[in-house]
Amino acid sequence: MELNELRKLSAQELNDQLAELRREQFNLRMQKGAGAQTHTHHFQRVKREIAQIKTLLGQLAAKH
Repeated sequence: MELNELRKLSAQELNDQLAELRREQFNLRMQKGAGAQTHTHHFQRVKREIAQIKTLLGQLAAKH
């Protein structure tokens, strides 16, 4: 998801998106452990999106 799209979401929606990305990250790690993961670029994408969401949540918390 693009950063501009993430900025339009509420804190609850960001938390939901974060939980979904954490599940995806877990599944990718399990696939890697099983030797079934061939698309290694997904790890970096998920990690980047998690960091972006956590940054936005921090900014929202600082405003309030």
